Amino acid sequence: MSSPSPKPFKNPRAQYDFKGRTCSIVSVGSYVPERVLTNGDLEKMMDTSDEWITSRTGIRERRIAADDEFTSDLGAKAALRAMQKAGITADQIDLIIVATITPDMPFPSTACLVQEKIGAHRAAAFDLEAACSGFIYGLEIGHQFIMSRTYDTVLVIGAEKLSSIIDWSDRNTCVLFGDGAGAAILQNRPDSHGLLTACMGADGSKAGLLSMPGGGSQCPATAKSVEGRLHYLRMDGKETFKNAVNAMLHAAKEVLKRCEIGADQIKCVIPHQANRRIIDAVTDRLGVESERVFVNLEKYGNTSAASVAIALDEAVESGRVTQGDLILLVVFGAGLTWGAAVIEW
Repeated sequence: MSSPSPKPFKNPRAQYDFKGRTCSIVSVGSYVPERVLTNGDLEKMMDTSDEWITSRTGIRERRIAADDEFTSDLGAKAALRAMQKAGITADQIDLIIVATITPDMPFPSTACLVQEKIGAHRAAAFDLEAACSGFIYGLEIGHQFIMSRTYDTVLVIGAEKLSSIIDWSDRNTCVLFGDGAGAAILQNRPDSHGLLTACMGADGSKAGLLSMPGGGSQCPATAKSVEGRLHYLRMDGKETFKNAVNAMLHAAKEVLKRCEIGADQIKCVIPHQANRRIIDAVTDRLGVESERVFVNLEKYGNTSAASVAIALDEAVESGRVTQGDLILLVVFGAGLTWGAAVIEW
């Protein structure tokens, strides 16, 4: 018997496309540092255990960048891998967007530093900060430049060196995070719908749930701020968990509704890799069985803006995502921010 025809889906952007100009992810690449920090290693550093960490988070190890390895280095290596896969040379890149909360320095932008490291000297470049939601924010911004014909090739990177802002004396947060980067090349691909839709959201009234108080204009670096450990990440875990589940579920349902499809038509769900219990709560409520959910959390922990980018690259490389598949990306981060996207691969 022949297999049934796939259910049709709606392209919410069709009415806005400029003469059919769509935007696709033509390649992805990722990079993680060599150093592995296991739960067993953390047991030797503080009062914790592998069982405690794994049962509460699903994380078994994470990658830690070298002292002389910075966010721009991670991003550049991921970008070069994506460029190689797409057959894209540096002089073809029109725009570089780097999503990060751990820039090499407050300014210039990490995107400008990446531009120099990959040799994309004709590209415009800027950073955006949406924490763990940054990669989807970057995809949507890049899509607008492609669809409007302002640019033909956009490089979107999510990159983080979170180990540089982690308080290693706080066992509730330091076990969660790791370093890494993921990159995507965006172009118009004829006869493909590409990025069908994306939604983004924010709630600044809850900014205090996950933040780094020191280092900005509100709390510049002083001896007192350093002594108070204000230059490290802080999180209200219980409230962050609750808000993450609700926001991710809302965002996922919104983009599925826009495309007029059900969750059963999604081949692969790639959620933000923050906590296994968050992932399970969201996908269970969507009615998505575990076989259709891509998770690499146990290897890398939460890499913030790099999270879904690294996971997307690994999903493609492992064959979990193939051409023509519908995939769902869904994220949540500090701000509070959240987002989701449906993509025809």
